[in-house]
Amino acid sequence: MNKPLDLRIGHSACPHDCPSTCALDVELIDARTIGRVRGARDNDYTAGVVCEKVARYAERIHHPDRLLHPLRRTGAKGSGAFERISWDDALDIVAEKFLEAERAHGATSVWPYYYAGTMGLVQRDGIHRLRHAKGYAGQFDTICTNMAWTGFIAGTGRLAGPDPREMAKSDFVVIWGTNAVSTQVNVMTHATKARKTRGAKIAVVDVYMNETMRQADLPLLLKPGTDGALACGVMHVLFRDGFADWDYLEKYTDRPRDLEAHLKTRTPDWAAAITGIPAETIEAFARLIGETKRTYLRLGYGFSRSRNGAANMHAASCIAAVTGAWKYEGGGAFHNNGAIYKLDKSMIEGTDLRDPAIRKLDQSRIGAILTGDADALHDGPPVTAMLIQNTNPVSVAPEQELVKRGFARDDLFVCVHEQFMTETAKMADVVLPATMFLEHDDIYKGGGHQYLMLGPKLVDAPGEARENHVVHAEIARRVGAEHQGFAMSAREHIDWMLKASGYGTLADLEADRWRDIQPDFETAHYLNGFANPDGKFRFSPDWTNIVAPNDGPMGPWRTLPELPDHWTVIEEADSEHPFRLATSPARRFLNSTFNETPTSREREGRPEVMIHPEDAAALGVGDGDRVRIGNRRGEVRLHARLFDGVRRGVLISEGVWPNEAFPDGKGINTLTGADPVAPYGGAAFHDNHVWLRGAGW
Repeated sequence: MNKPLDLRIGHSACPHDCPSTCALDVELIDARTIGRVRGARDNDYTAGVVCEKVARYAERIHHPDRLLHPLRRTGAKGSGAFERISWDDALDIVAEKFLEAERAHGATSVWPYYYAGTMGLVQRDGIHRLRHAKGYAGQFDTICTNMAWTGFIAGTGRLAGPDPREMAKSDFVVIWGTNAVSTQVNVMTHATKARKTRGAKIAVVDVYMNETMRQADLPLLLKPGTDGALACGVMHVLFRDGFADWDYLEKYTDRPRDLEAHLKTRTPDWAAAITGIPAETIEAFARLIGETKRTYLRLGYGFSRSRNGAANMHAASCIAAVTGAWKYEGGGAFHNNGAIYKLDKSMIEGTDLRDPAIRKLDQSRIGAILTGDADALHDGPPVTAMLIQNTNPVSVAPEQELVKRGFARDDLFVCVHEQFMTETAKMADVVLPATMFLEHDDIYKGGGHQYLMLGPKLVDAPGEARENHVVHAEIARRVGAEHQGFAMSAREHIDWMLKASGYGTLADLEADRWRDIQPDFETAHYLNGFANPDGKFRFSPDWTNIVAPNDGPMGPWRTLPELPDHWTVIEEADSEHPFRLATSPARRFLNSTFNETPTSREREGRPEVMIHPEDAAALGVGDGDRVRIGNRRGEVRLHARLFDGVRRGVLISEGVWPNEAFPDGKGINTLTGADPVAPYGGAAFHDNHVWLRGAGW
């Protein structure tokens, strides 16, 4: 159907927790209504393509179950019993409870808790201004990026790499540990362009035959947590067969001779025994890398979400240094471009008021924190009041049994600012309706590319929904928090940050829509030296002095490998738990976002666990049977799906489905652990040993 001639097109950027941060063209039907959402064709990274869930955003923004008014709980926690109240009454209650907690236990008993429901720099990060102005407890962000960023920076010294658009100029694209078709669609745009225009090959490394693996010329199916072994087997071949670029190694890397000697025993046969990938496939993969100078390693997040995740990321990144692929356009290793932006967010975050002595509570250990674990609380007072924005911990946080027990406390006051009545909102005392990204002003930076992008308000919000920034200011006024940033609008914050960062003004960005921040070729490819003090890529990282977000060393950091290796700290299968479970992303959900939209729910079907047919036969399990999977953390009931696209002994459950989608209300994160991963913490969502029983429910 042709669009009406008078249909307006608004321009924005996708706010969701995805490195693609797509530039968007949005059909504007009237002041409150949108139509189709498309990728902007004139942005050369988005290149006119968006994922199917964002294309259908009208389903989400106009959903009949959107929260429209402030609510106060009237029944038991979790019962869903609420009554409508005014904004003033709701905010007065929140302020009263925060001040009450402060009087009883000190300001650090109040914990503003947030994450990446929006990646907008104003609406997401402004919560820190309230935190710092009042001296509330800090948050150590560990649920997503810690292991990946730490592992990449361990080698390069900096979270940045070759221009992501260079994938289209590569002769061999290696997509490692990310199901890009489902979670970073633009990676496939540029990889397949290289295939069509240059005859490039695509290899994909993953733990199951997902949609991205099916598009690969060379799929490498391995067991979870064994990526370091694969990387070592590849580098063994590169050194053995003369593919190592010794001129590059001597100039740009530390300890290359030690690495070569170390890898002599890490043969393809050795790696095959660990990974499950046949040795001949590892040999073929290594030869393709060695023979193809323009090899671009696109390293994702998924394979870092194991207890050895930082070491795995580092090992994979080392491959490009062994071959010298960094020298070539279309070559090198890329994970995230976070270091290139250099934005001054001090006004947004109120960093001038930050007290570094105040404890930072580990986001992933929210279950232990809310159930009074002294170590998790840093031997400080209990958390008795919370403001939660942009996240749904009662569904997505690990160790769900502890999380639910913590939220059920009678002495814990919780205010949730949300778009839907999530499982976390149901546990709240006060629920506030939140705007969506097209209903407020914000600014975004692309982790998977190099654009700084404006996301202006395009439509009016329904009901009484208010943006995060306004809620921060209203709470601040009531609790006596003072900072210049509370009196500024979101647009004024964007303008201030752009000017302070040397990127012009808001008016400039409105005219241009985005700003390309990509460094020059020599900088992006580290041809002037890597970002370590000696200018070398580090095969041997100083694991406790990596310049990455951290709260000090944690986990078994003392046993991290000196050189790339398979680090045996994963939750190995054993006689009691013979399977390894990865909780991988679903194509039509994004964490717990989009699992409320009808099309996403319909197309995903139901919670399932994929199991190899031979494993299923041994247990007497048929396709579609009801099964239970469990470990010491709990037990989950769902349906089996027979699937030969996994190694034997491996289970995959895609999500995150709401807990209520499971027959006993226990979602998949019942089984995931929150123990801190070395060296700087994090949650190992894909590293779980479990048993599976086919006795039904």
